[in-house]
Amino acid sequence: MVRSKQNRDTCQSIEANTHCAAVRRSQKQQQGAAAIEFAAIFIVFFAIFYGTVSYGLPMLLLQSFNHAATEAVRHVVAINPTSSGFSNVQNEARTVVANRLAWMPSALAFDPAQHVTTSFAQGELSVVIRYPSANVFRVVPKLVLPVIGDIPKLPTELTVRSGIKLYE
Repeated sequence: MVRSKQNRDTCQSIEANTHCAAVRRSQKQQQGAAAIEFAAIFIVFFAIFYGTVSYGLPMLLLQSFNHAATEAVRHVVAINPTSSGFSNVQNEARTVVANRLAWMPSALAFDPAQHVTTSFAQGELSVVIRYPSANVFRVVPKLVLPVIGDIPKLPTELTVRSGIKLYE
């Protein structure tokens, strides 16, 4: 009887060791699978995050340009057409745009003298802001993904127009 009990204990310990080895092997395989799953999911989430950030900046710039151009036109409406300063409406509009966009960091290389065009003809004031997309890529670099392509896909120039007919 004693002998069979020892054999049974030995068998159980062998089975336990075999089972433990199998569990350890399974855990190592699971760790490898988890690393692969993490890499696949990380790429997807990084692409979504980067897309959000890289499209967010151009959208912020377009909204800011739109606001600045609209404010410049509104400001000119308040000037009396019979005053001596009315002949200088183009410079006044350009100054308003420059003041509204003074918050932009120097890394974006926005220059009102270069990027803002104003025209005043036949009683109509027009303010146009043309900003090259290459300046955006100085802050947020373009990412090229194999299937998707460039992120962000932007036109060569971000353009905003605002105008008003002051008189006929």
